[in-house]
Amino acid sequence: MSAHEREKGISRRSWLLAGLALPLFRARAADFSVMYDGDTLRPIAPSLHFLTGKPLDSLKDANAVVFVSRLSLYGLGQSVPLRQAPQRFVVSYDIWEERFKVAIPGPSARSRQGLAAAQAEAWCLENMAVSTLGLDPASPFYLQLELRAAETKELSAVFADPGISLRAFVELFSRKAGPGEPHWGPFNSGLLRLADMVRTQGRGARTG
Repeated sequence: MSAHEREKGISRRSWLLAGLALPLFRARAADFSVMYDGDTLRPIAPSLHFLTGKPLDSLKDANAVVFVSRLSLYGLGQSVPLRQAPQRFVVSYDIWEERFKVAIPGPSARSRQGLAAAQAEAWCLENMAVSTLGLDPASPFYLQLELRAAETKELSAVFADPGISLRAFVELFSRKAGPGEPHWGPFNSGLLRLADMVRTQGRGARTG
């Protein structure tokens, strides 16, 4: 066999192995599904519950709890995200109605109230989004989702008027959560391509 034929055979075998690896990555890493909503990607994770344990105890003691999320988009084989989308949610609890209120502060403030725990969690997820603008439809990627309950001193460094300090935000999630600090993730979506996804018309941020 000539050197050219051997090279051709190795190349073909490499492509076959790569093709087999993609569904394996998807099967092993898919912790949540993704909605392609207009020009954004949004996580769908009905099994993710964070209004439990210590945060829920604090809410039932009439304290508001702030959750901070990070939705990151990674290209295949990349260790640095192509883009990141931070978000914060202020959750409170009506002890008489036994219902939750969730608010997103800032210039584009919005909120929902009178929610059951699962509805409040779902509303938070619906308001996490990362942009797809400029992303190659044929390039494989995956999303990573992280969530934690934040301390007041951490929030003052990350969320300062009029916007978000991305450096402080990265440092917040780079710090390993200590014992008793509620945190969830990181969770992965599995490999995706925009070209393979069903795209909805896009309704922007959820308000109702």
